[in-house]
Amino acid sequence: MSYVQNVLEQAIKRNPGEVEFHQAVKEVLDSLEPVLVQRPEYEKAGILERIVEPERQILFRVPWVDDQGNVQINRGFRVQFNSAIGPYKGGIRFHPSVYLGIIKFLGFEQIFKNSLTGLPIGGGKGGSDFDPKGKSDGEVMRFCQSFMNELYRYIGADTDVPAGDIGVGGREVGYMFGQYKKLTSLYEGVLTGKGLTYGGSLARTEATGYGLVYIMEEALKTKGKSFDGATVVISGSGNVAIYATQKAQQLDAKVVALSDSNGFVYDKDGIKLATVKRLKEVERKRIREYVKEHPTAEYHEGCQGIWTIPCDIALPCATQNELDGEAAKTLVKNGCFAVGEGANMPSTPEAANELLASKIIYVPAKAANAGGVACSALEMSQNSMRYSWTFEEVDAKLKNIMIGIYNNINAAAKEFGMEGNLVAGANIAGFLKVADTMMAQGIV
Repeated sequence: MSYVQNVLEQAIKRNPGEVEFHQAVKEVLDSLEPVLVQRPEYEKAGILERIVEPERQILFRVPWVDDQGNVQINRGFRVQFNSAIGPYKGGIRFHPSVYLGIIKFLGFEQIFKNSLTGLPIGGGKGGSDFDPKGKSDGEVMRFCQSFMNELYRYIGADTDVPAGDIGVGGREVGYMFGQYKKLTSLYEGVLTGKGLTYGGSLARTEATGYGLVYIMEEALKTKGKSFDGATVVISGSGNVAIYATQKAQQLDAKVVALSDSNGFVYDKDGIKLATVKRLKEVERKRIREYVKEHPTAEYHEGCQGIWTIPCDIALPCATQNELDGEAAKTLVKNGCFAVGEGANMPSTPEAANELLASKIIYVPAKAANAGGVACSALEMSQNSMRYSWTFEEVDAKLKNIMIGIYNNINAAAKEFGMEGNLVAGANIAGFLKVADTMMAQGIV
């Protein structure tokens, strides 16, 4: 049995039932076989065994009182995965599906994503099985305060800097930051995605969606293509999907579909983004409401059908494993020539294999959606300086980072004999920086 297979087998055995984590580990380790042939010192130093084992896993109870006066109990998680190149950095997710396996998958991916940005940030992730949907502002505030009552012990500006994720936006970050400040008396950059009046960065809201389009724009150039005049399908209607839509439209693409967890809307004339932003960011309604204002658009129950819409570019921006093998086949059959992953691990292994085999442009999540965490690191820098850059300055830095990521992953794929395989390139480029740093720091 090879070194990689042995480590993978042990990781699965030691983390039973955590299928998303198993999937993430396998996807990375399988890409590293050619690296380990050239760098046998990694095996001797146990780099793989150490990199798949979190440095710290924190699980805690979150009690809170709902508006009816009833006590509710949720679970809170923070997995501090790897701090070799900087303080732990990664979002907090509030969603009923959250359990330790999902947090570990996200934290493991974050190690390599953060490494690819070129910025000094390690990998971590956190969250809770709390569902903010349908909750009042008061309930969300009480939950966030209770969550921070435990989490504050383990985070800090130079230790672990959480951010938002699914279910955690500006409202939730604000409540958590306020409680952290009250508990510690520290006014520091301990959370990113903060409001602009208390340390947030311009362009942070747009960063993941914009960054996705920037890296895809760079990848498309290599094939003589662009967003200009392209038909684009984007899944999701949260932060990433909304701002990917905005940037794609600015580049003269026609975005024709968006979705949420119930279904999707198809507007052949192009999505009217102002309507979606109001429905989702202000009124917090379902995407089906879109067709009431735009009757020529169509609403379809269920999410999978969105991938049957013919398009040139597909940007899955909703959640993990949303794009399966059949959907990938359909996209390619219908003429799709590029897929960029805005969500974390949105493609199943079968889908990823289909996309790679088709030779279309396929940019994986840990590279394509790194714009959010890159801008979070820029927010950390501004907090440390007690200074704020303009939107244009941050946006320019973000674009340069995303172009740099594309160039790095493309070069890594070529160096190890897998030209055009940007999935392998992203895994390898992200891994090498962390592995070499772990080697330099000894067995810790």
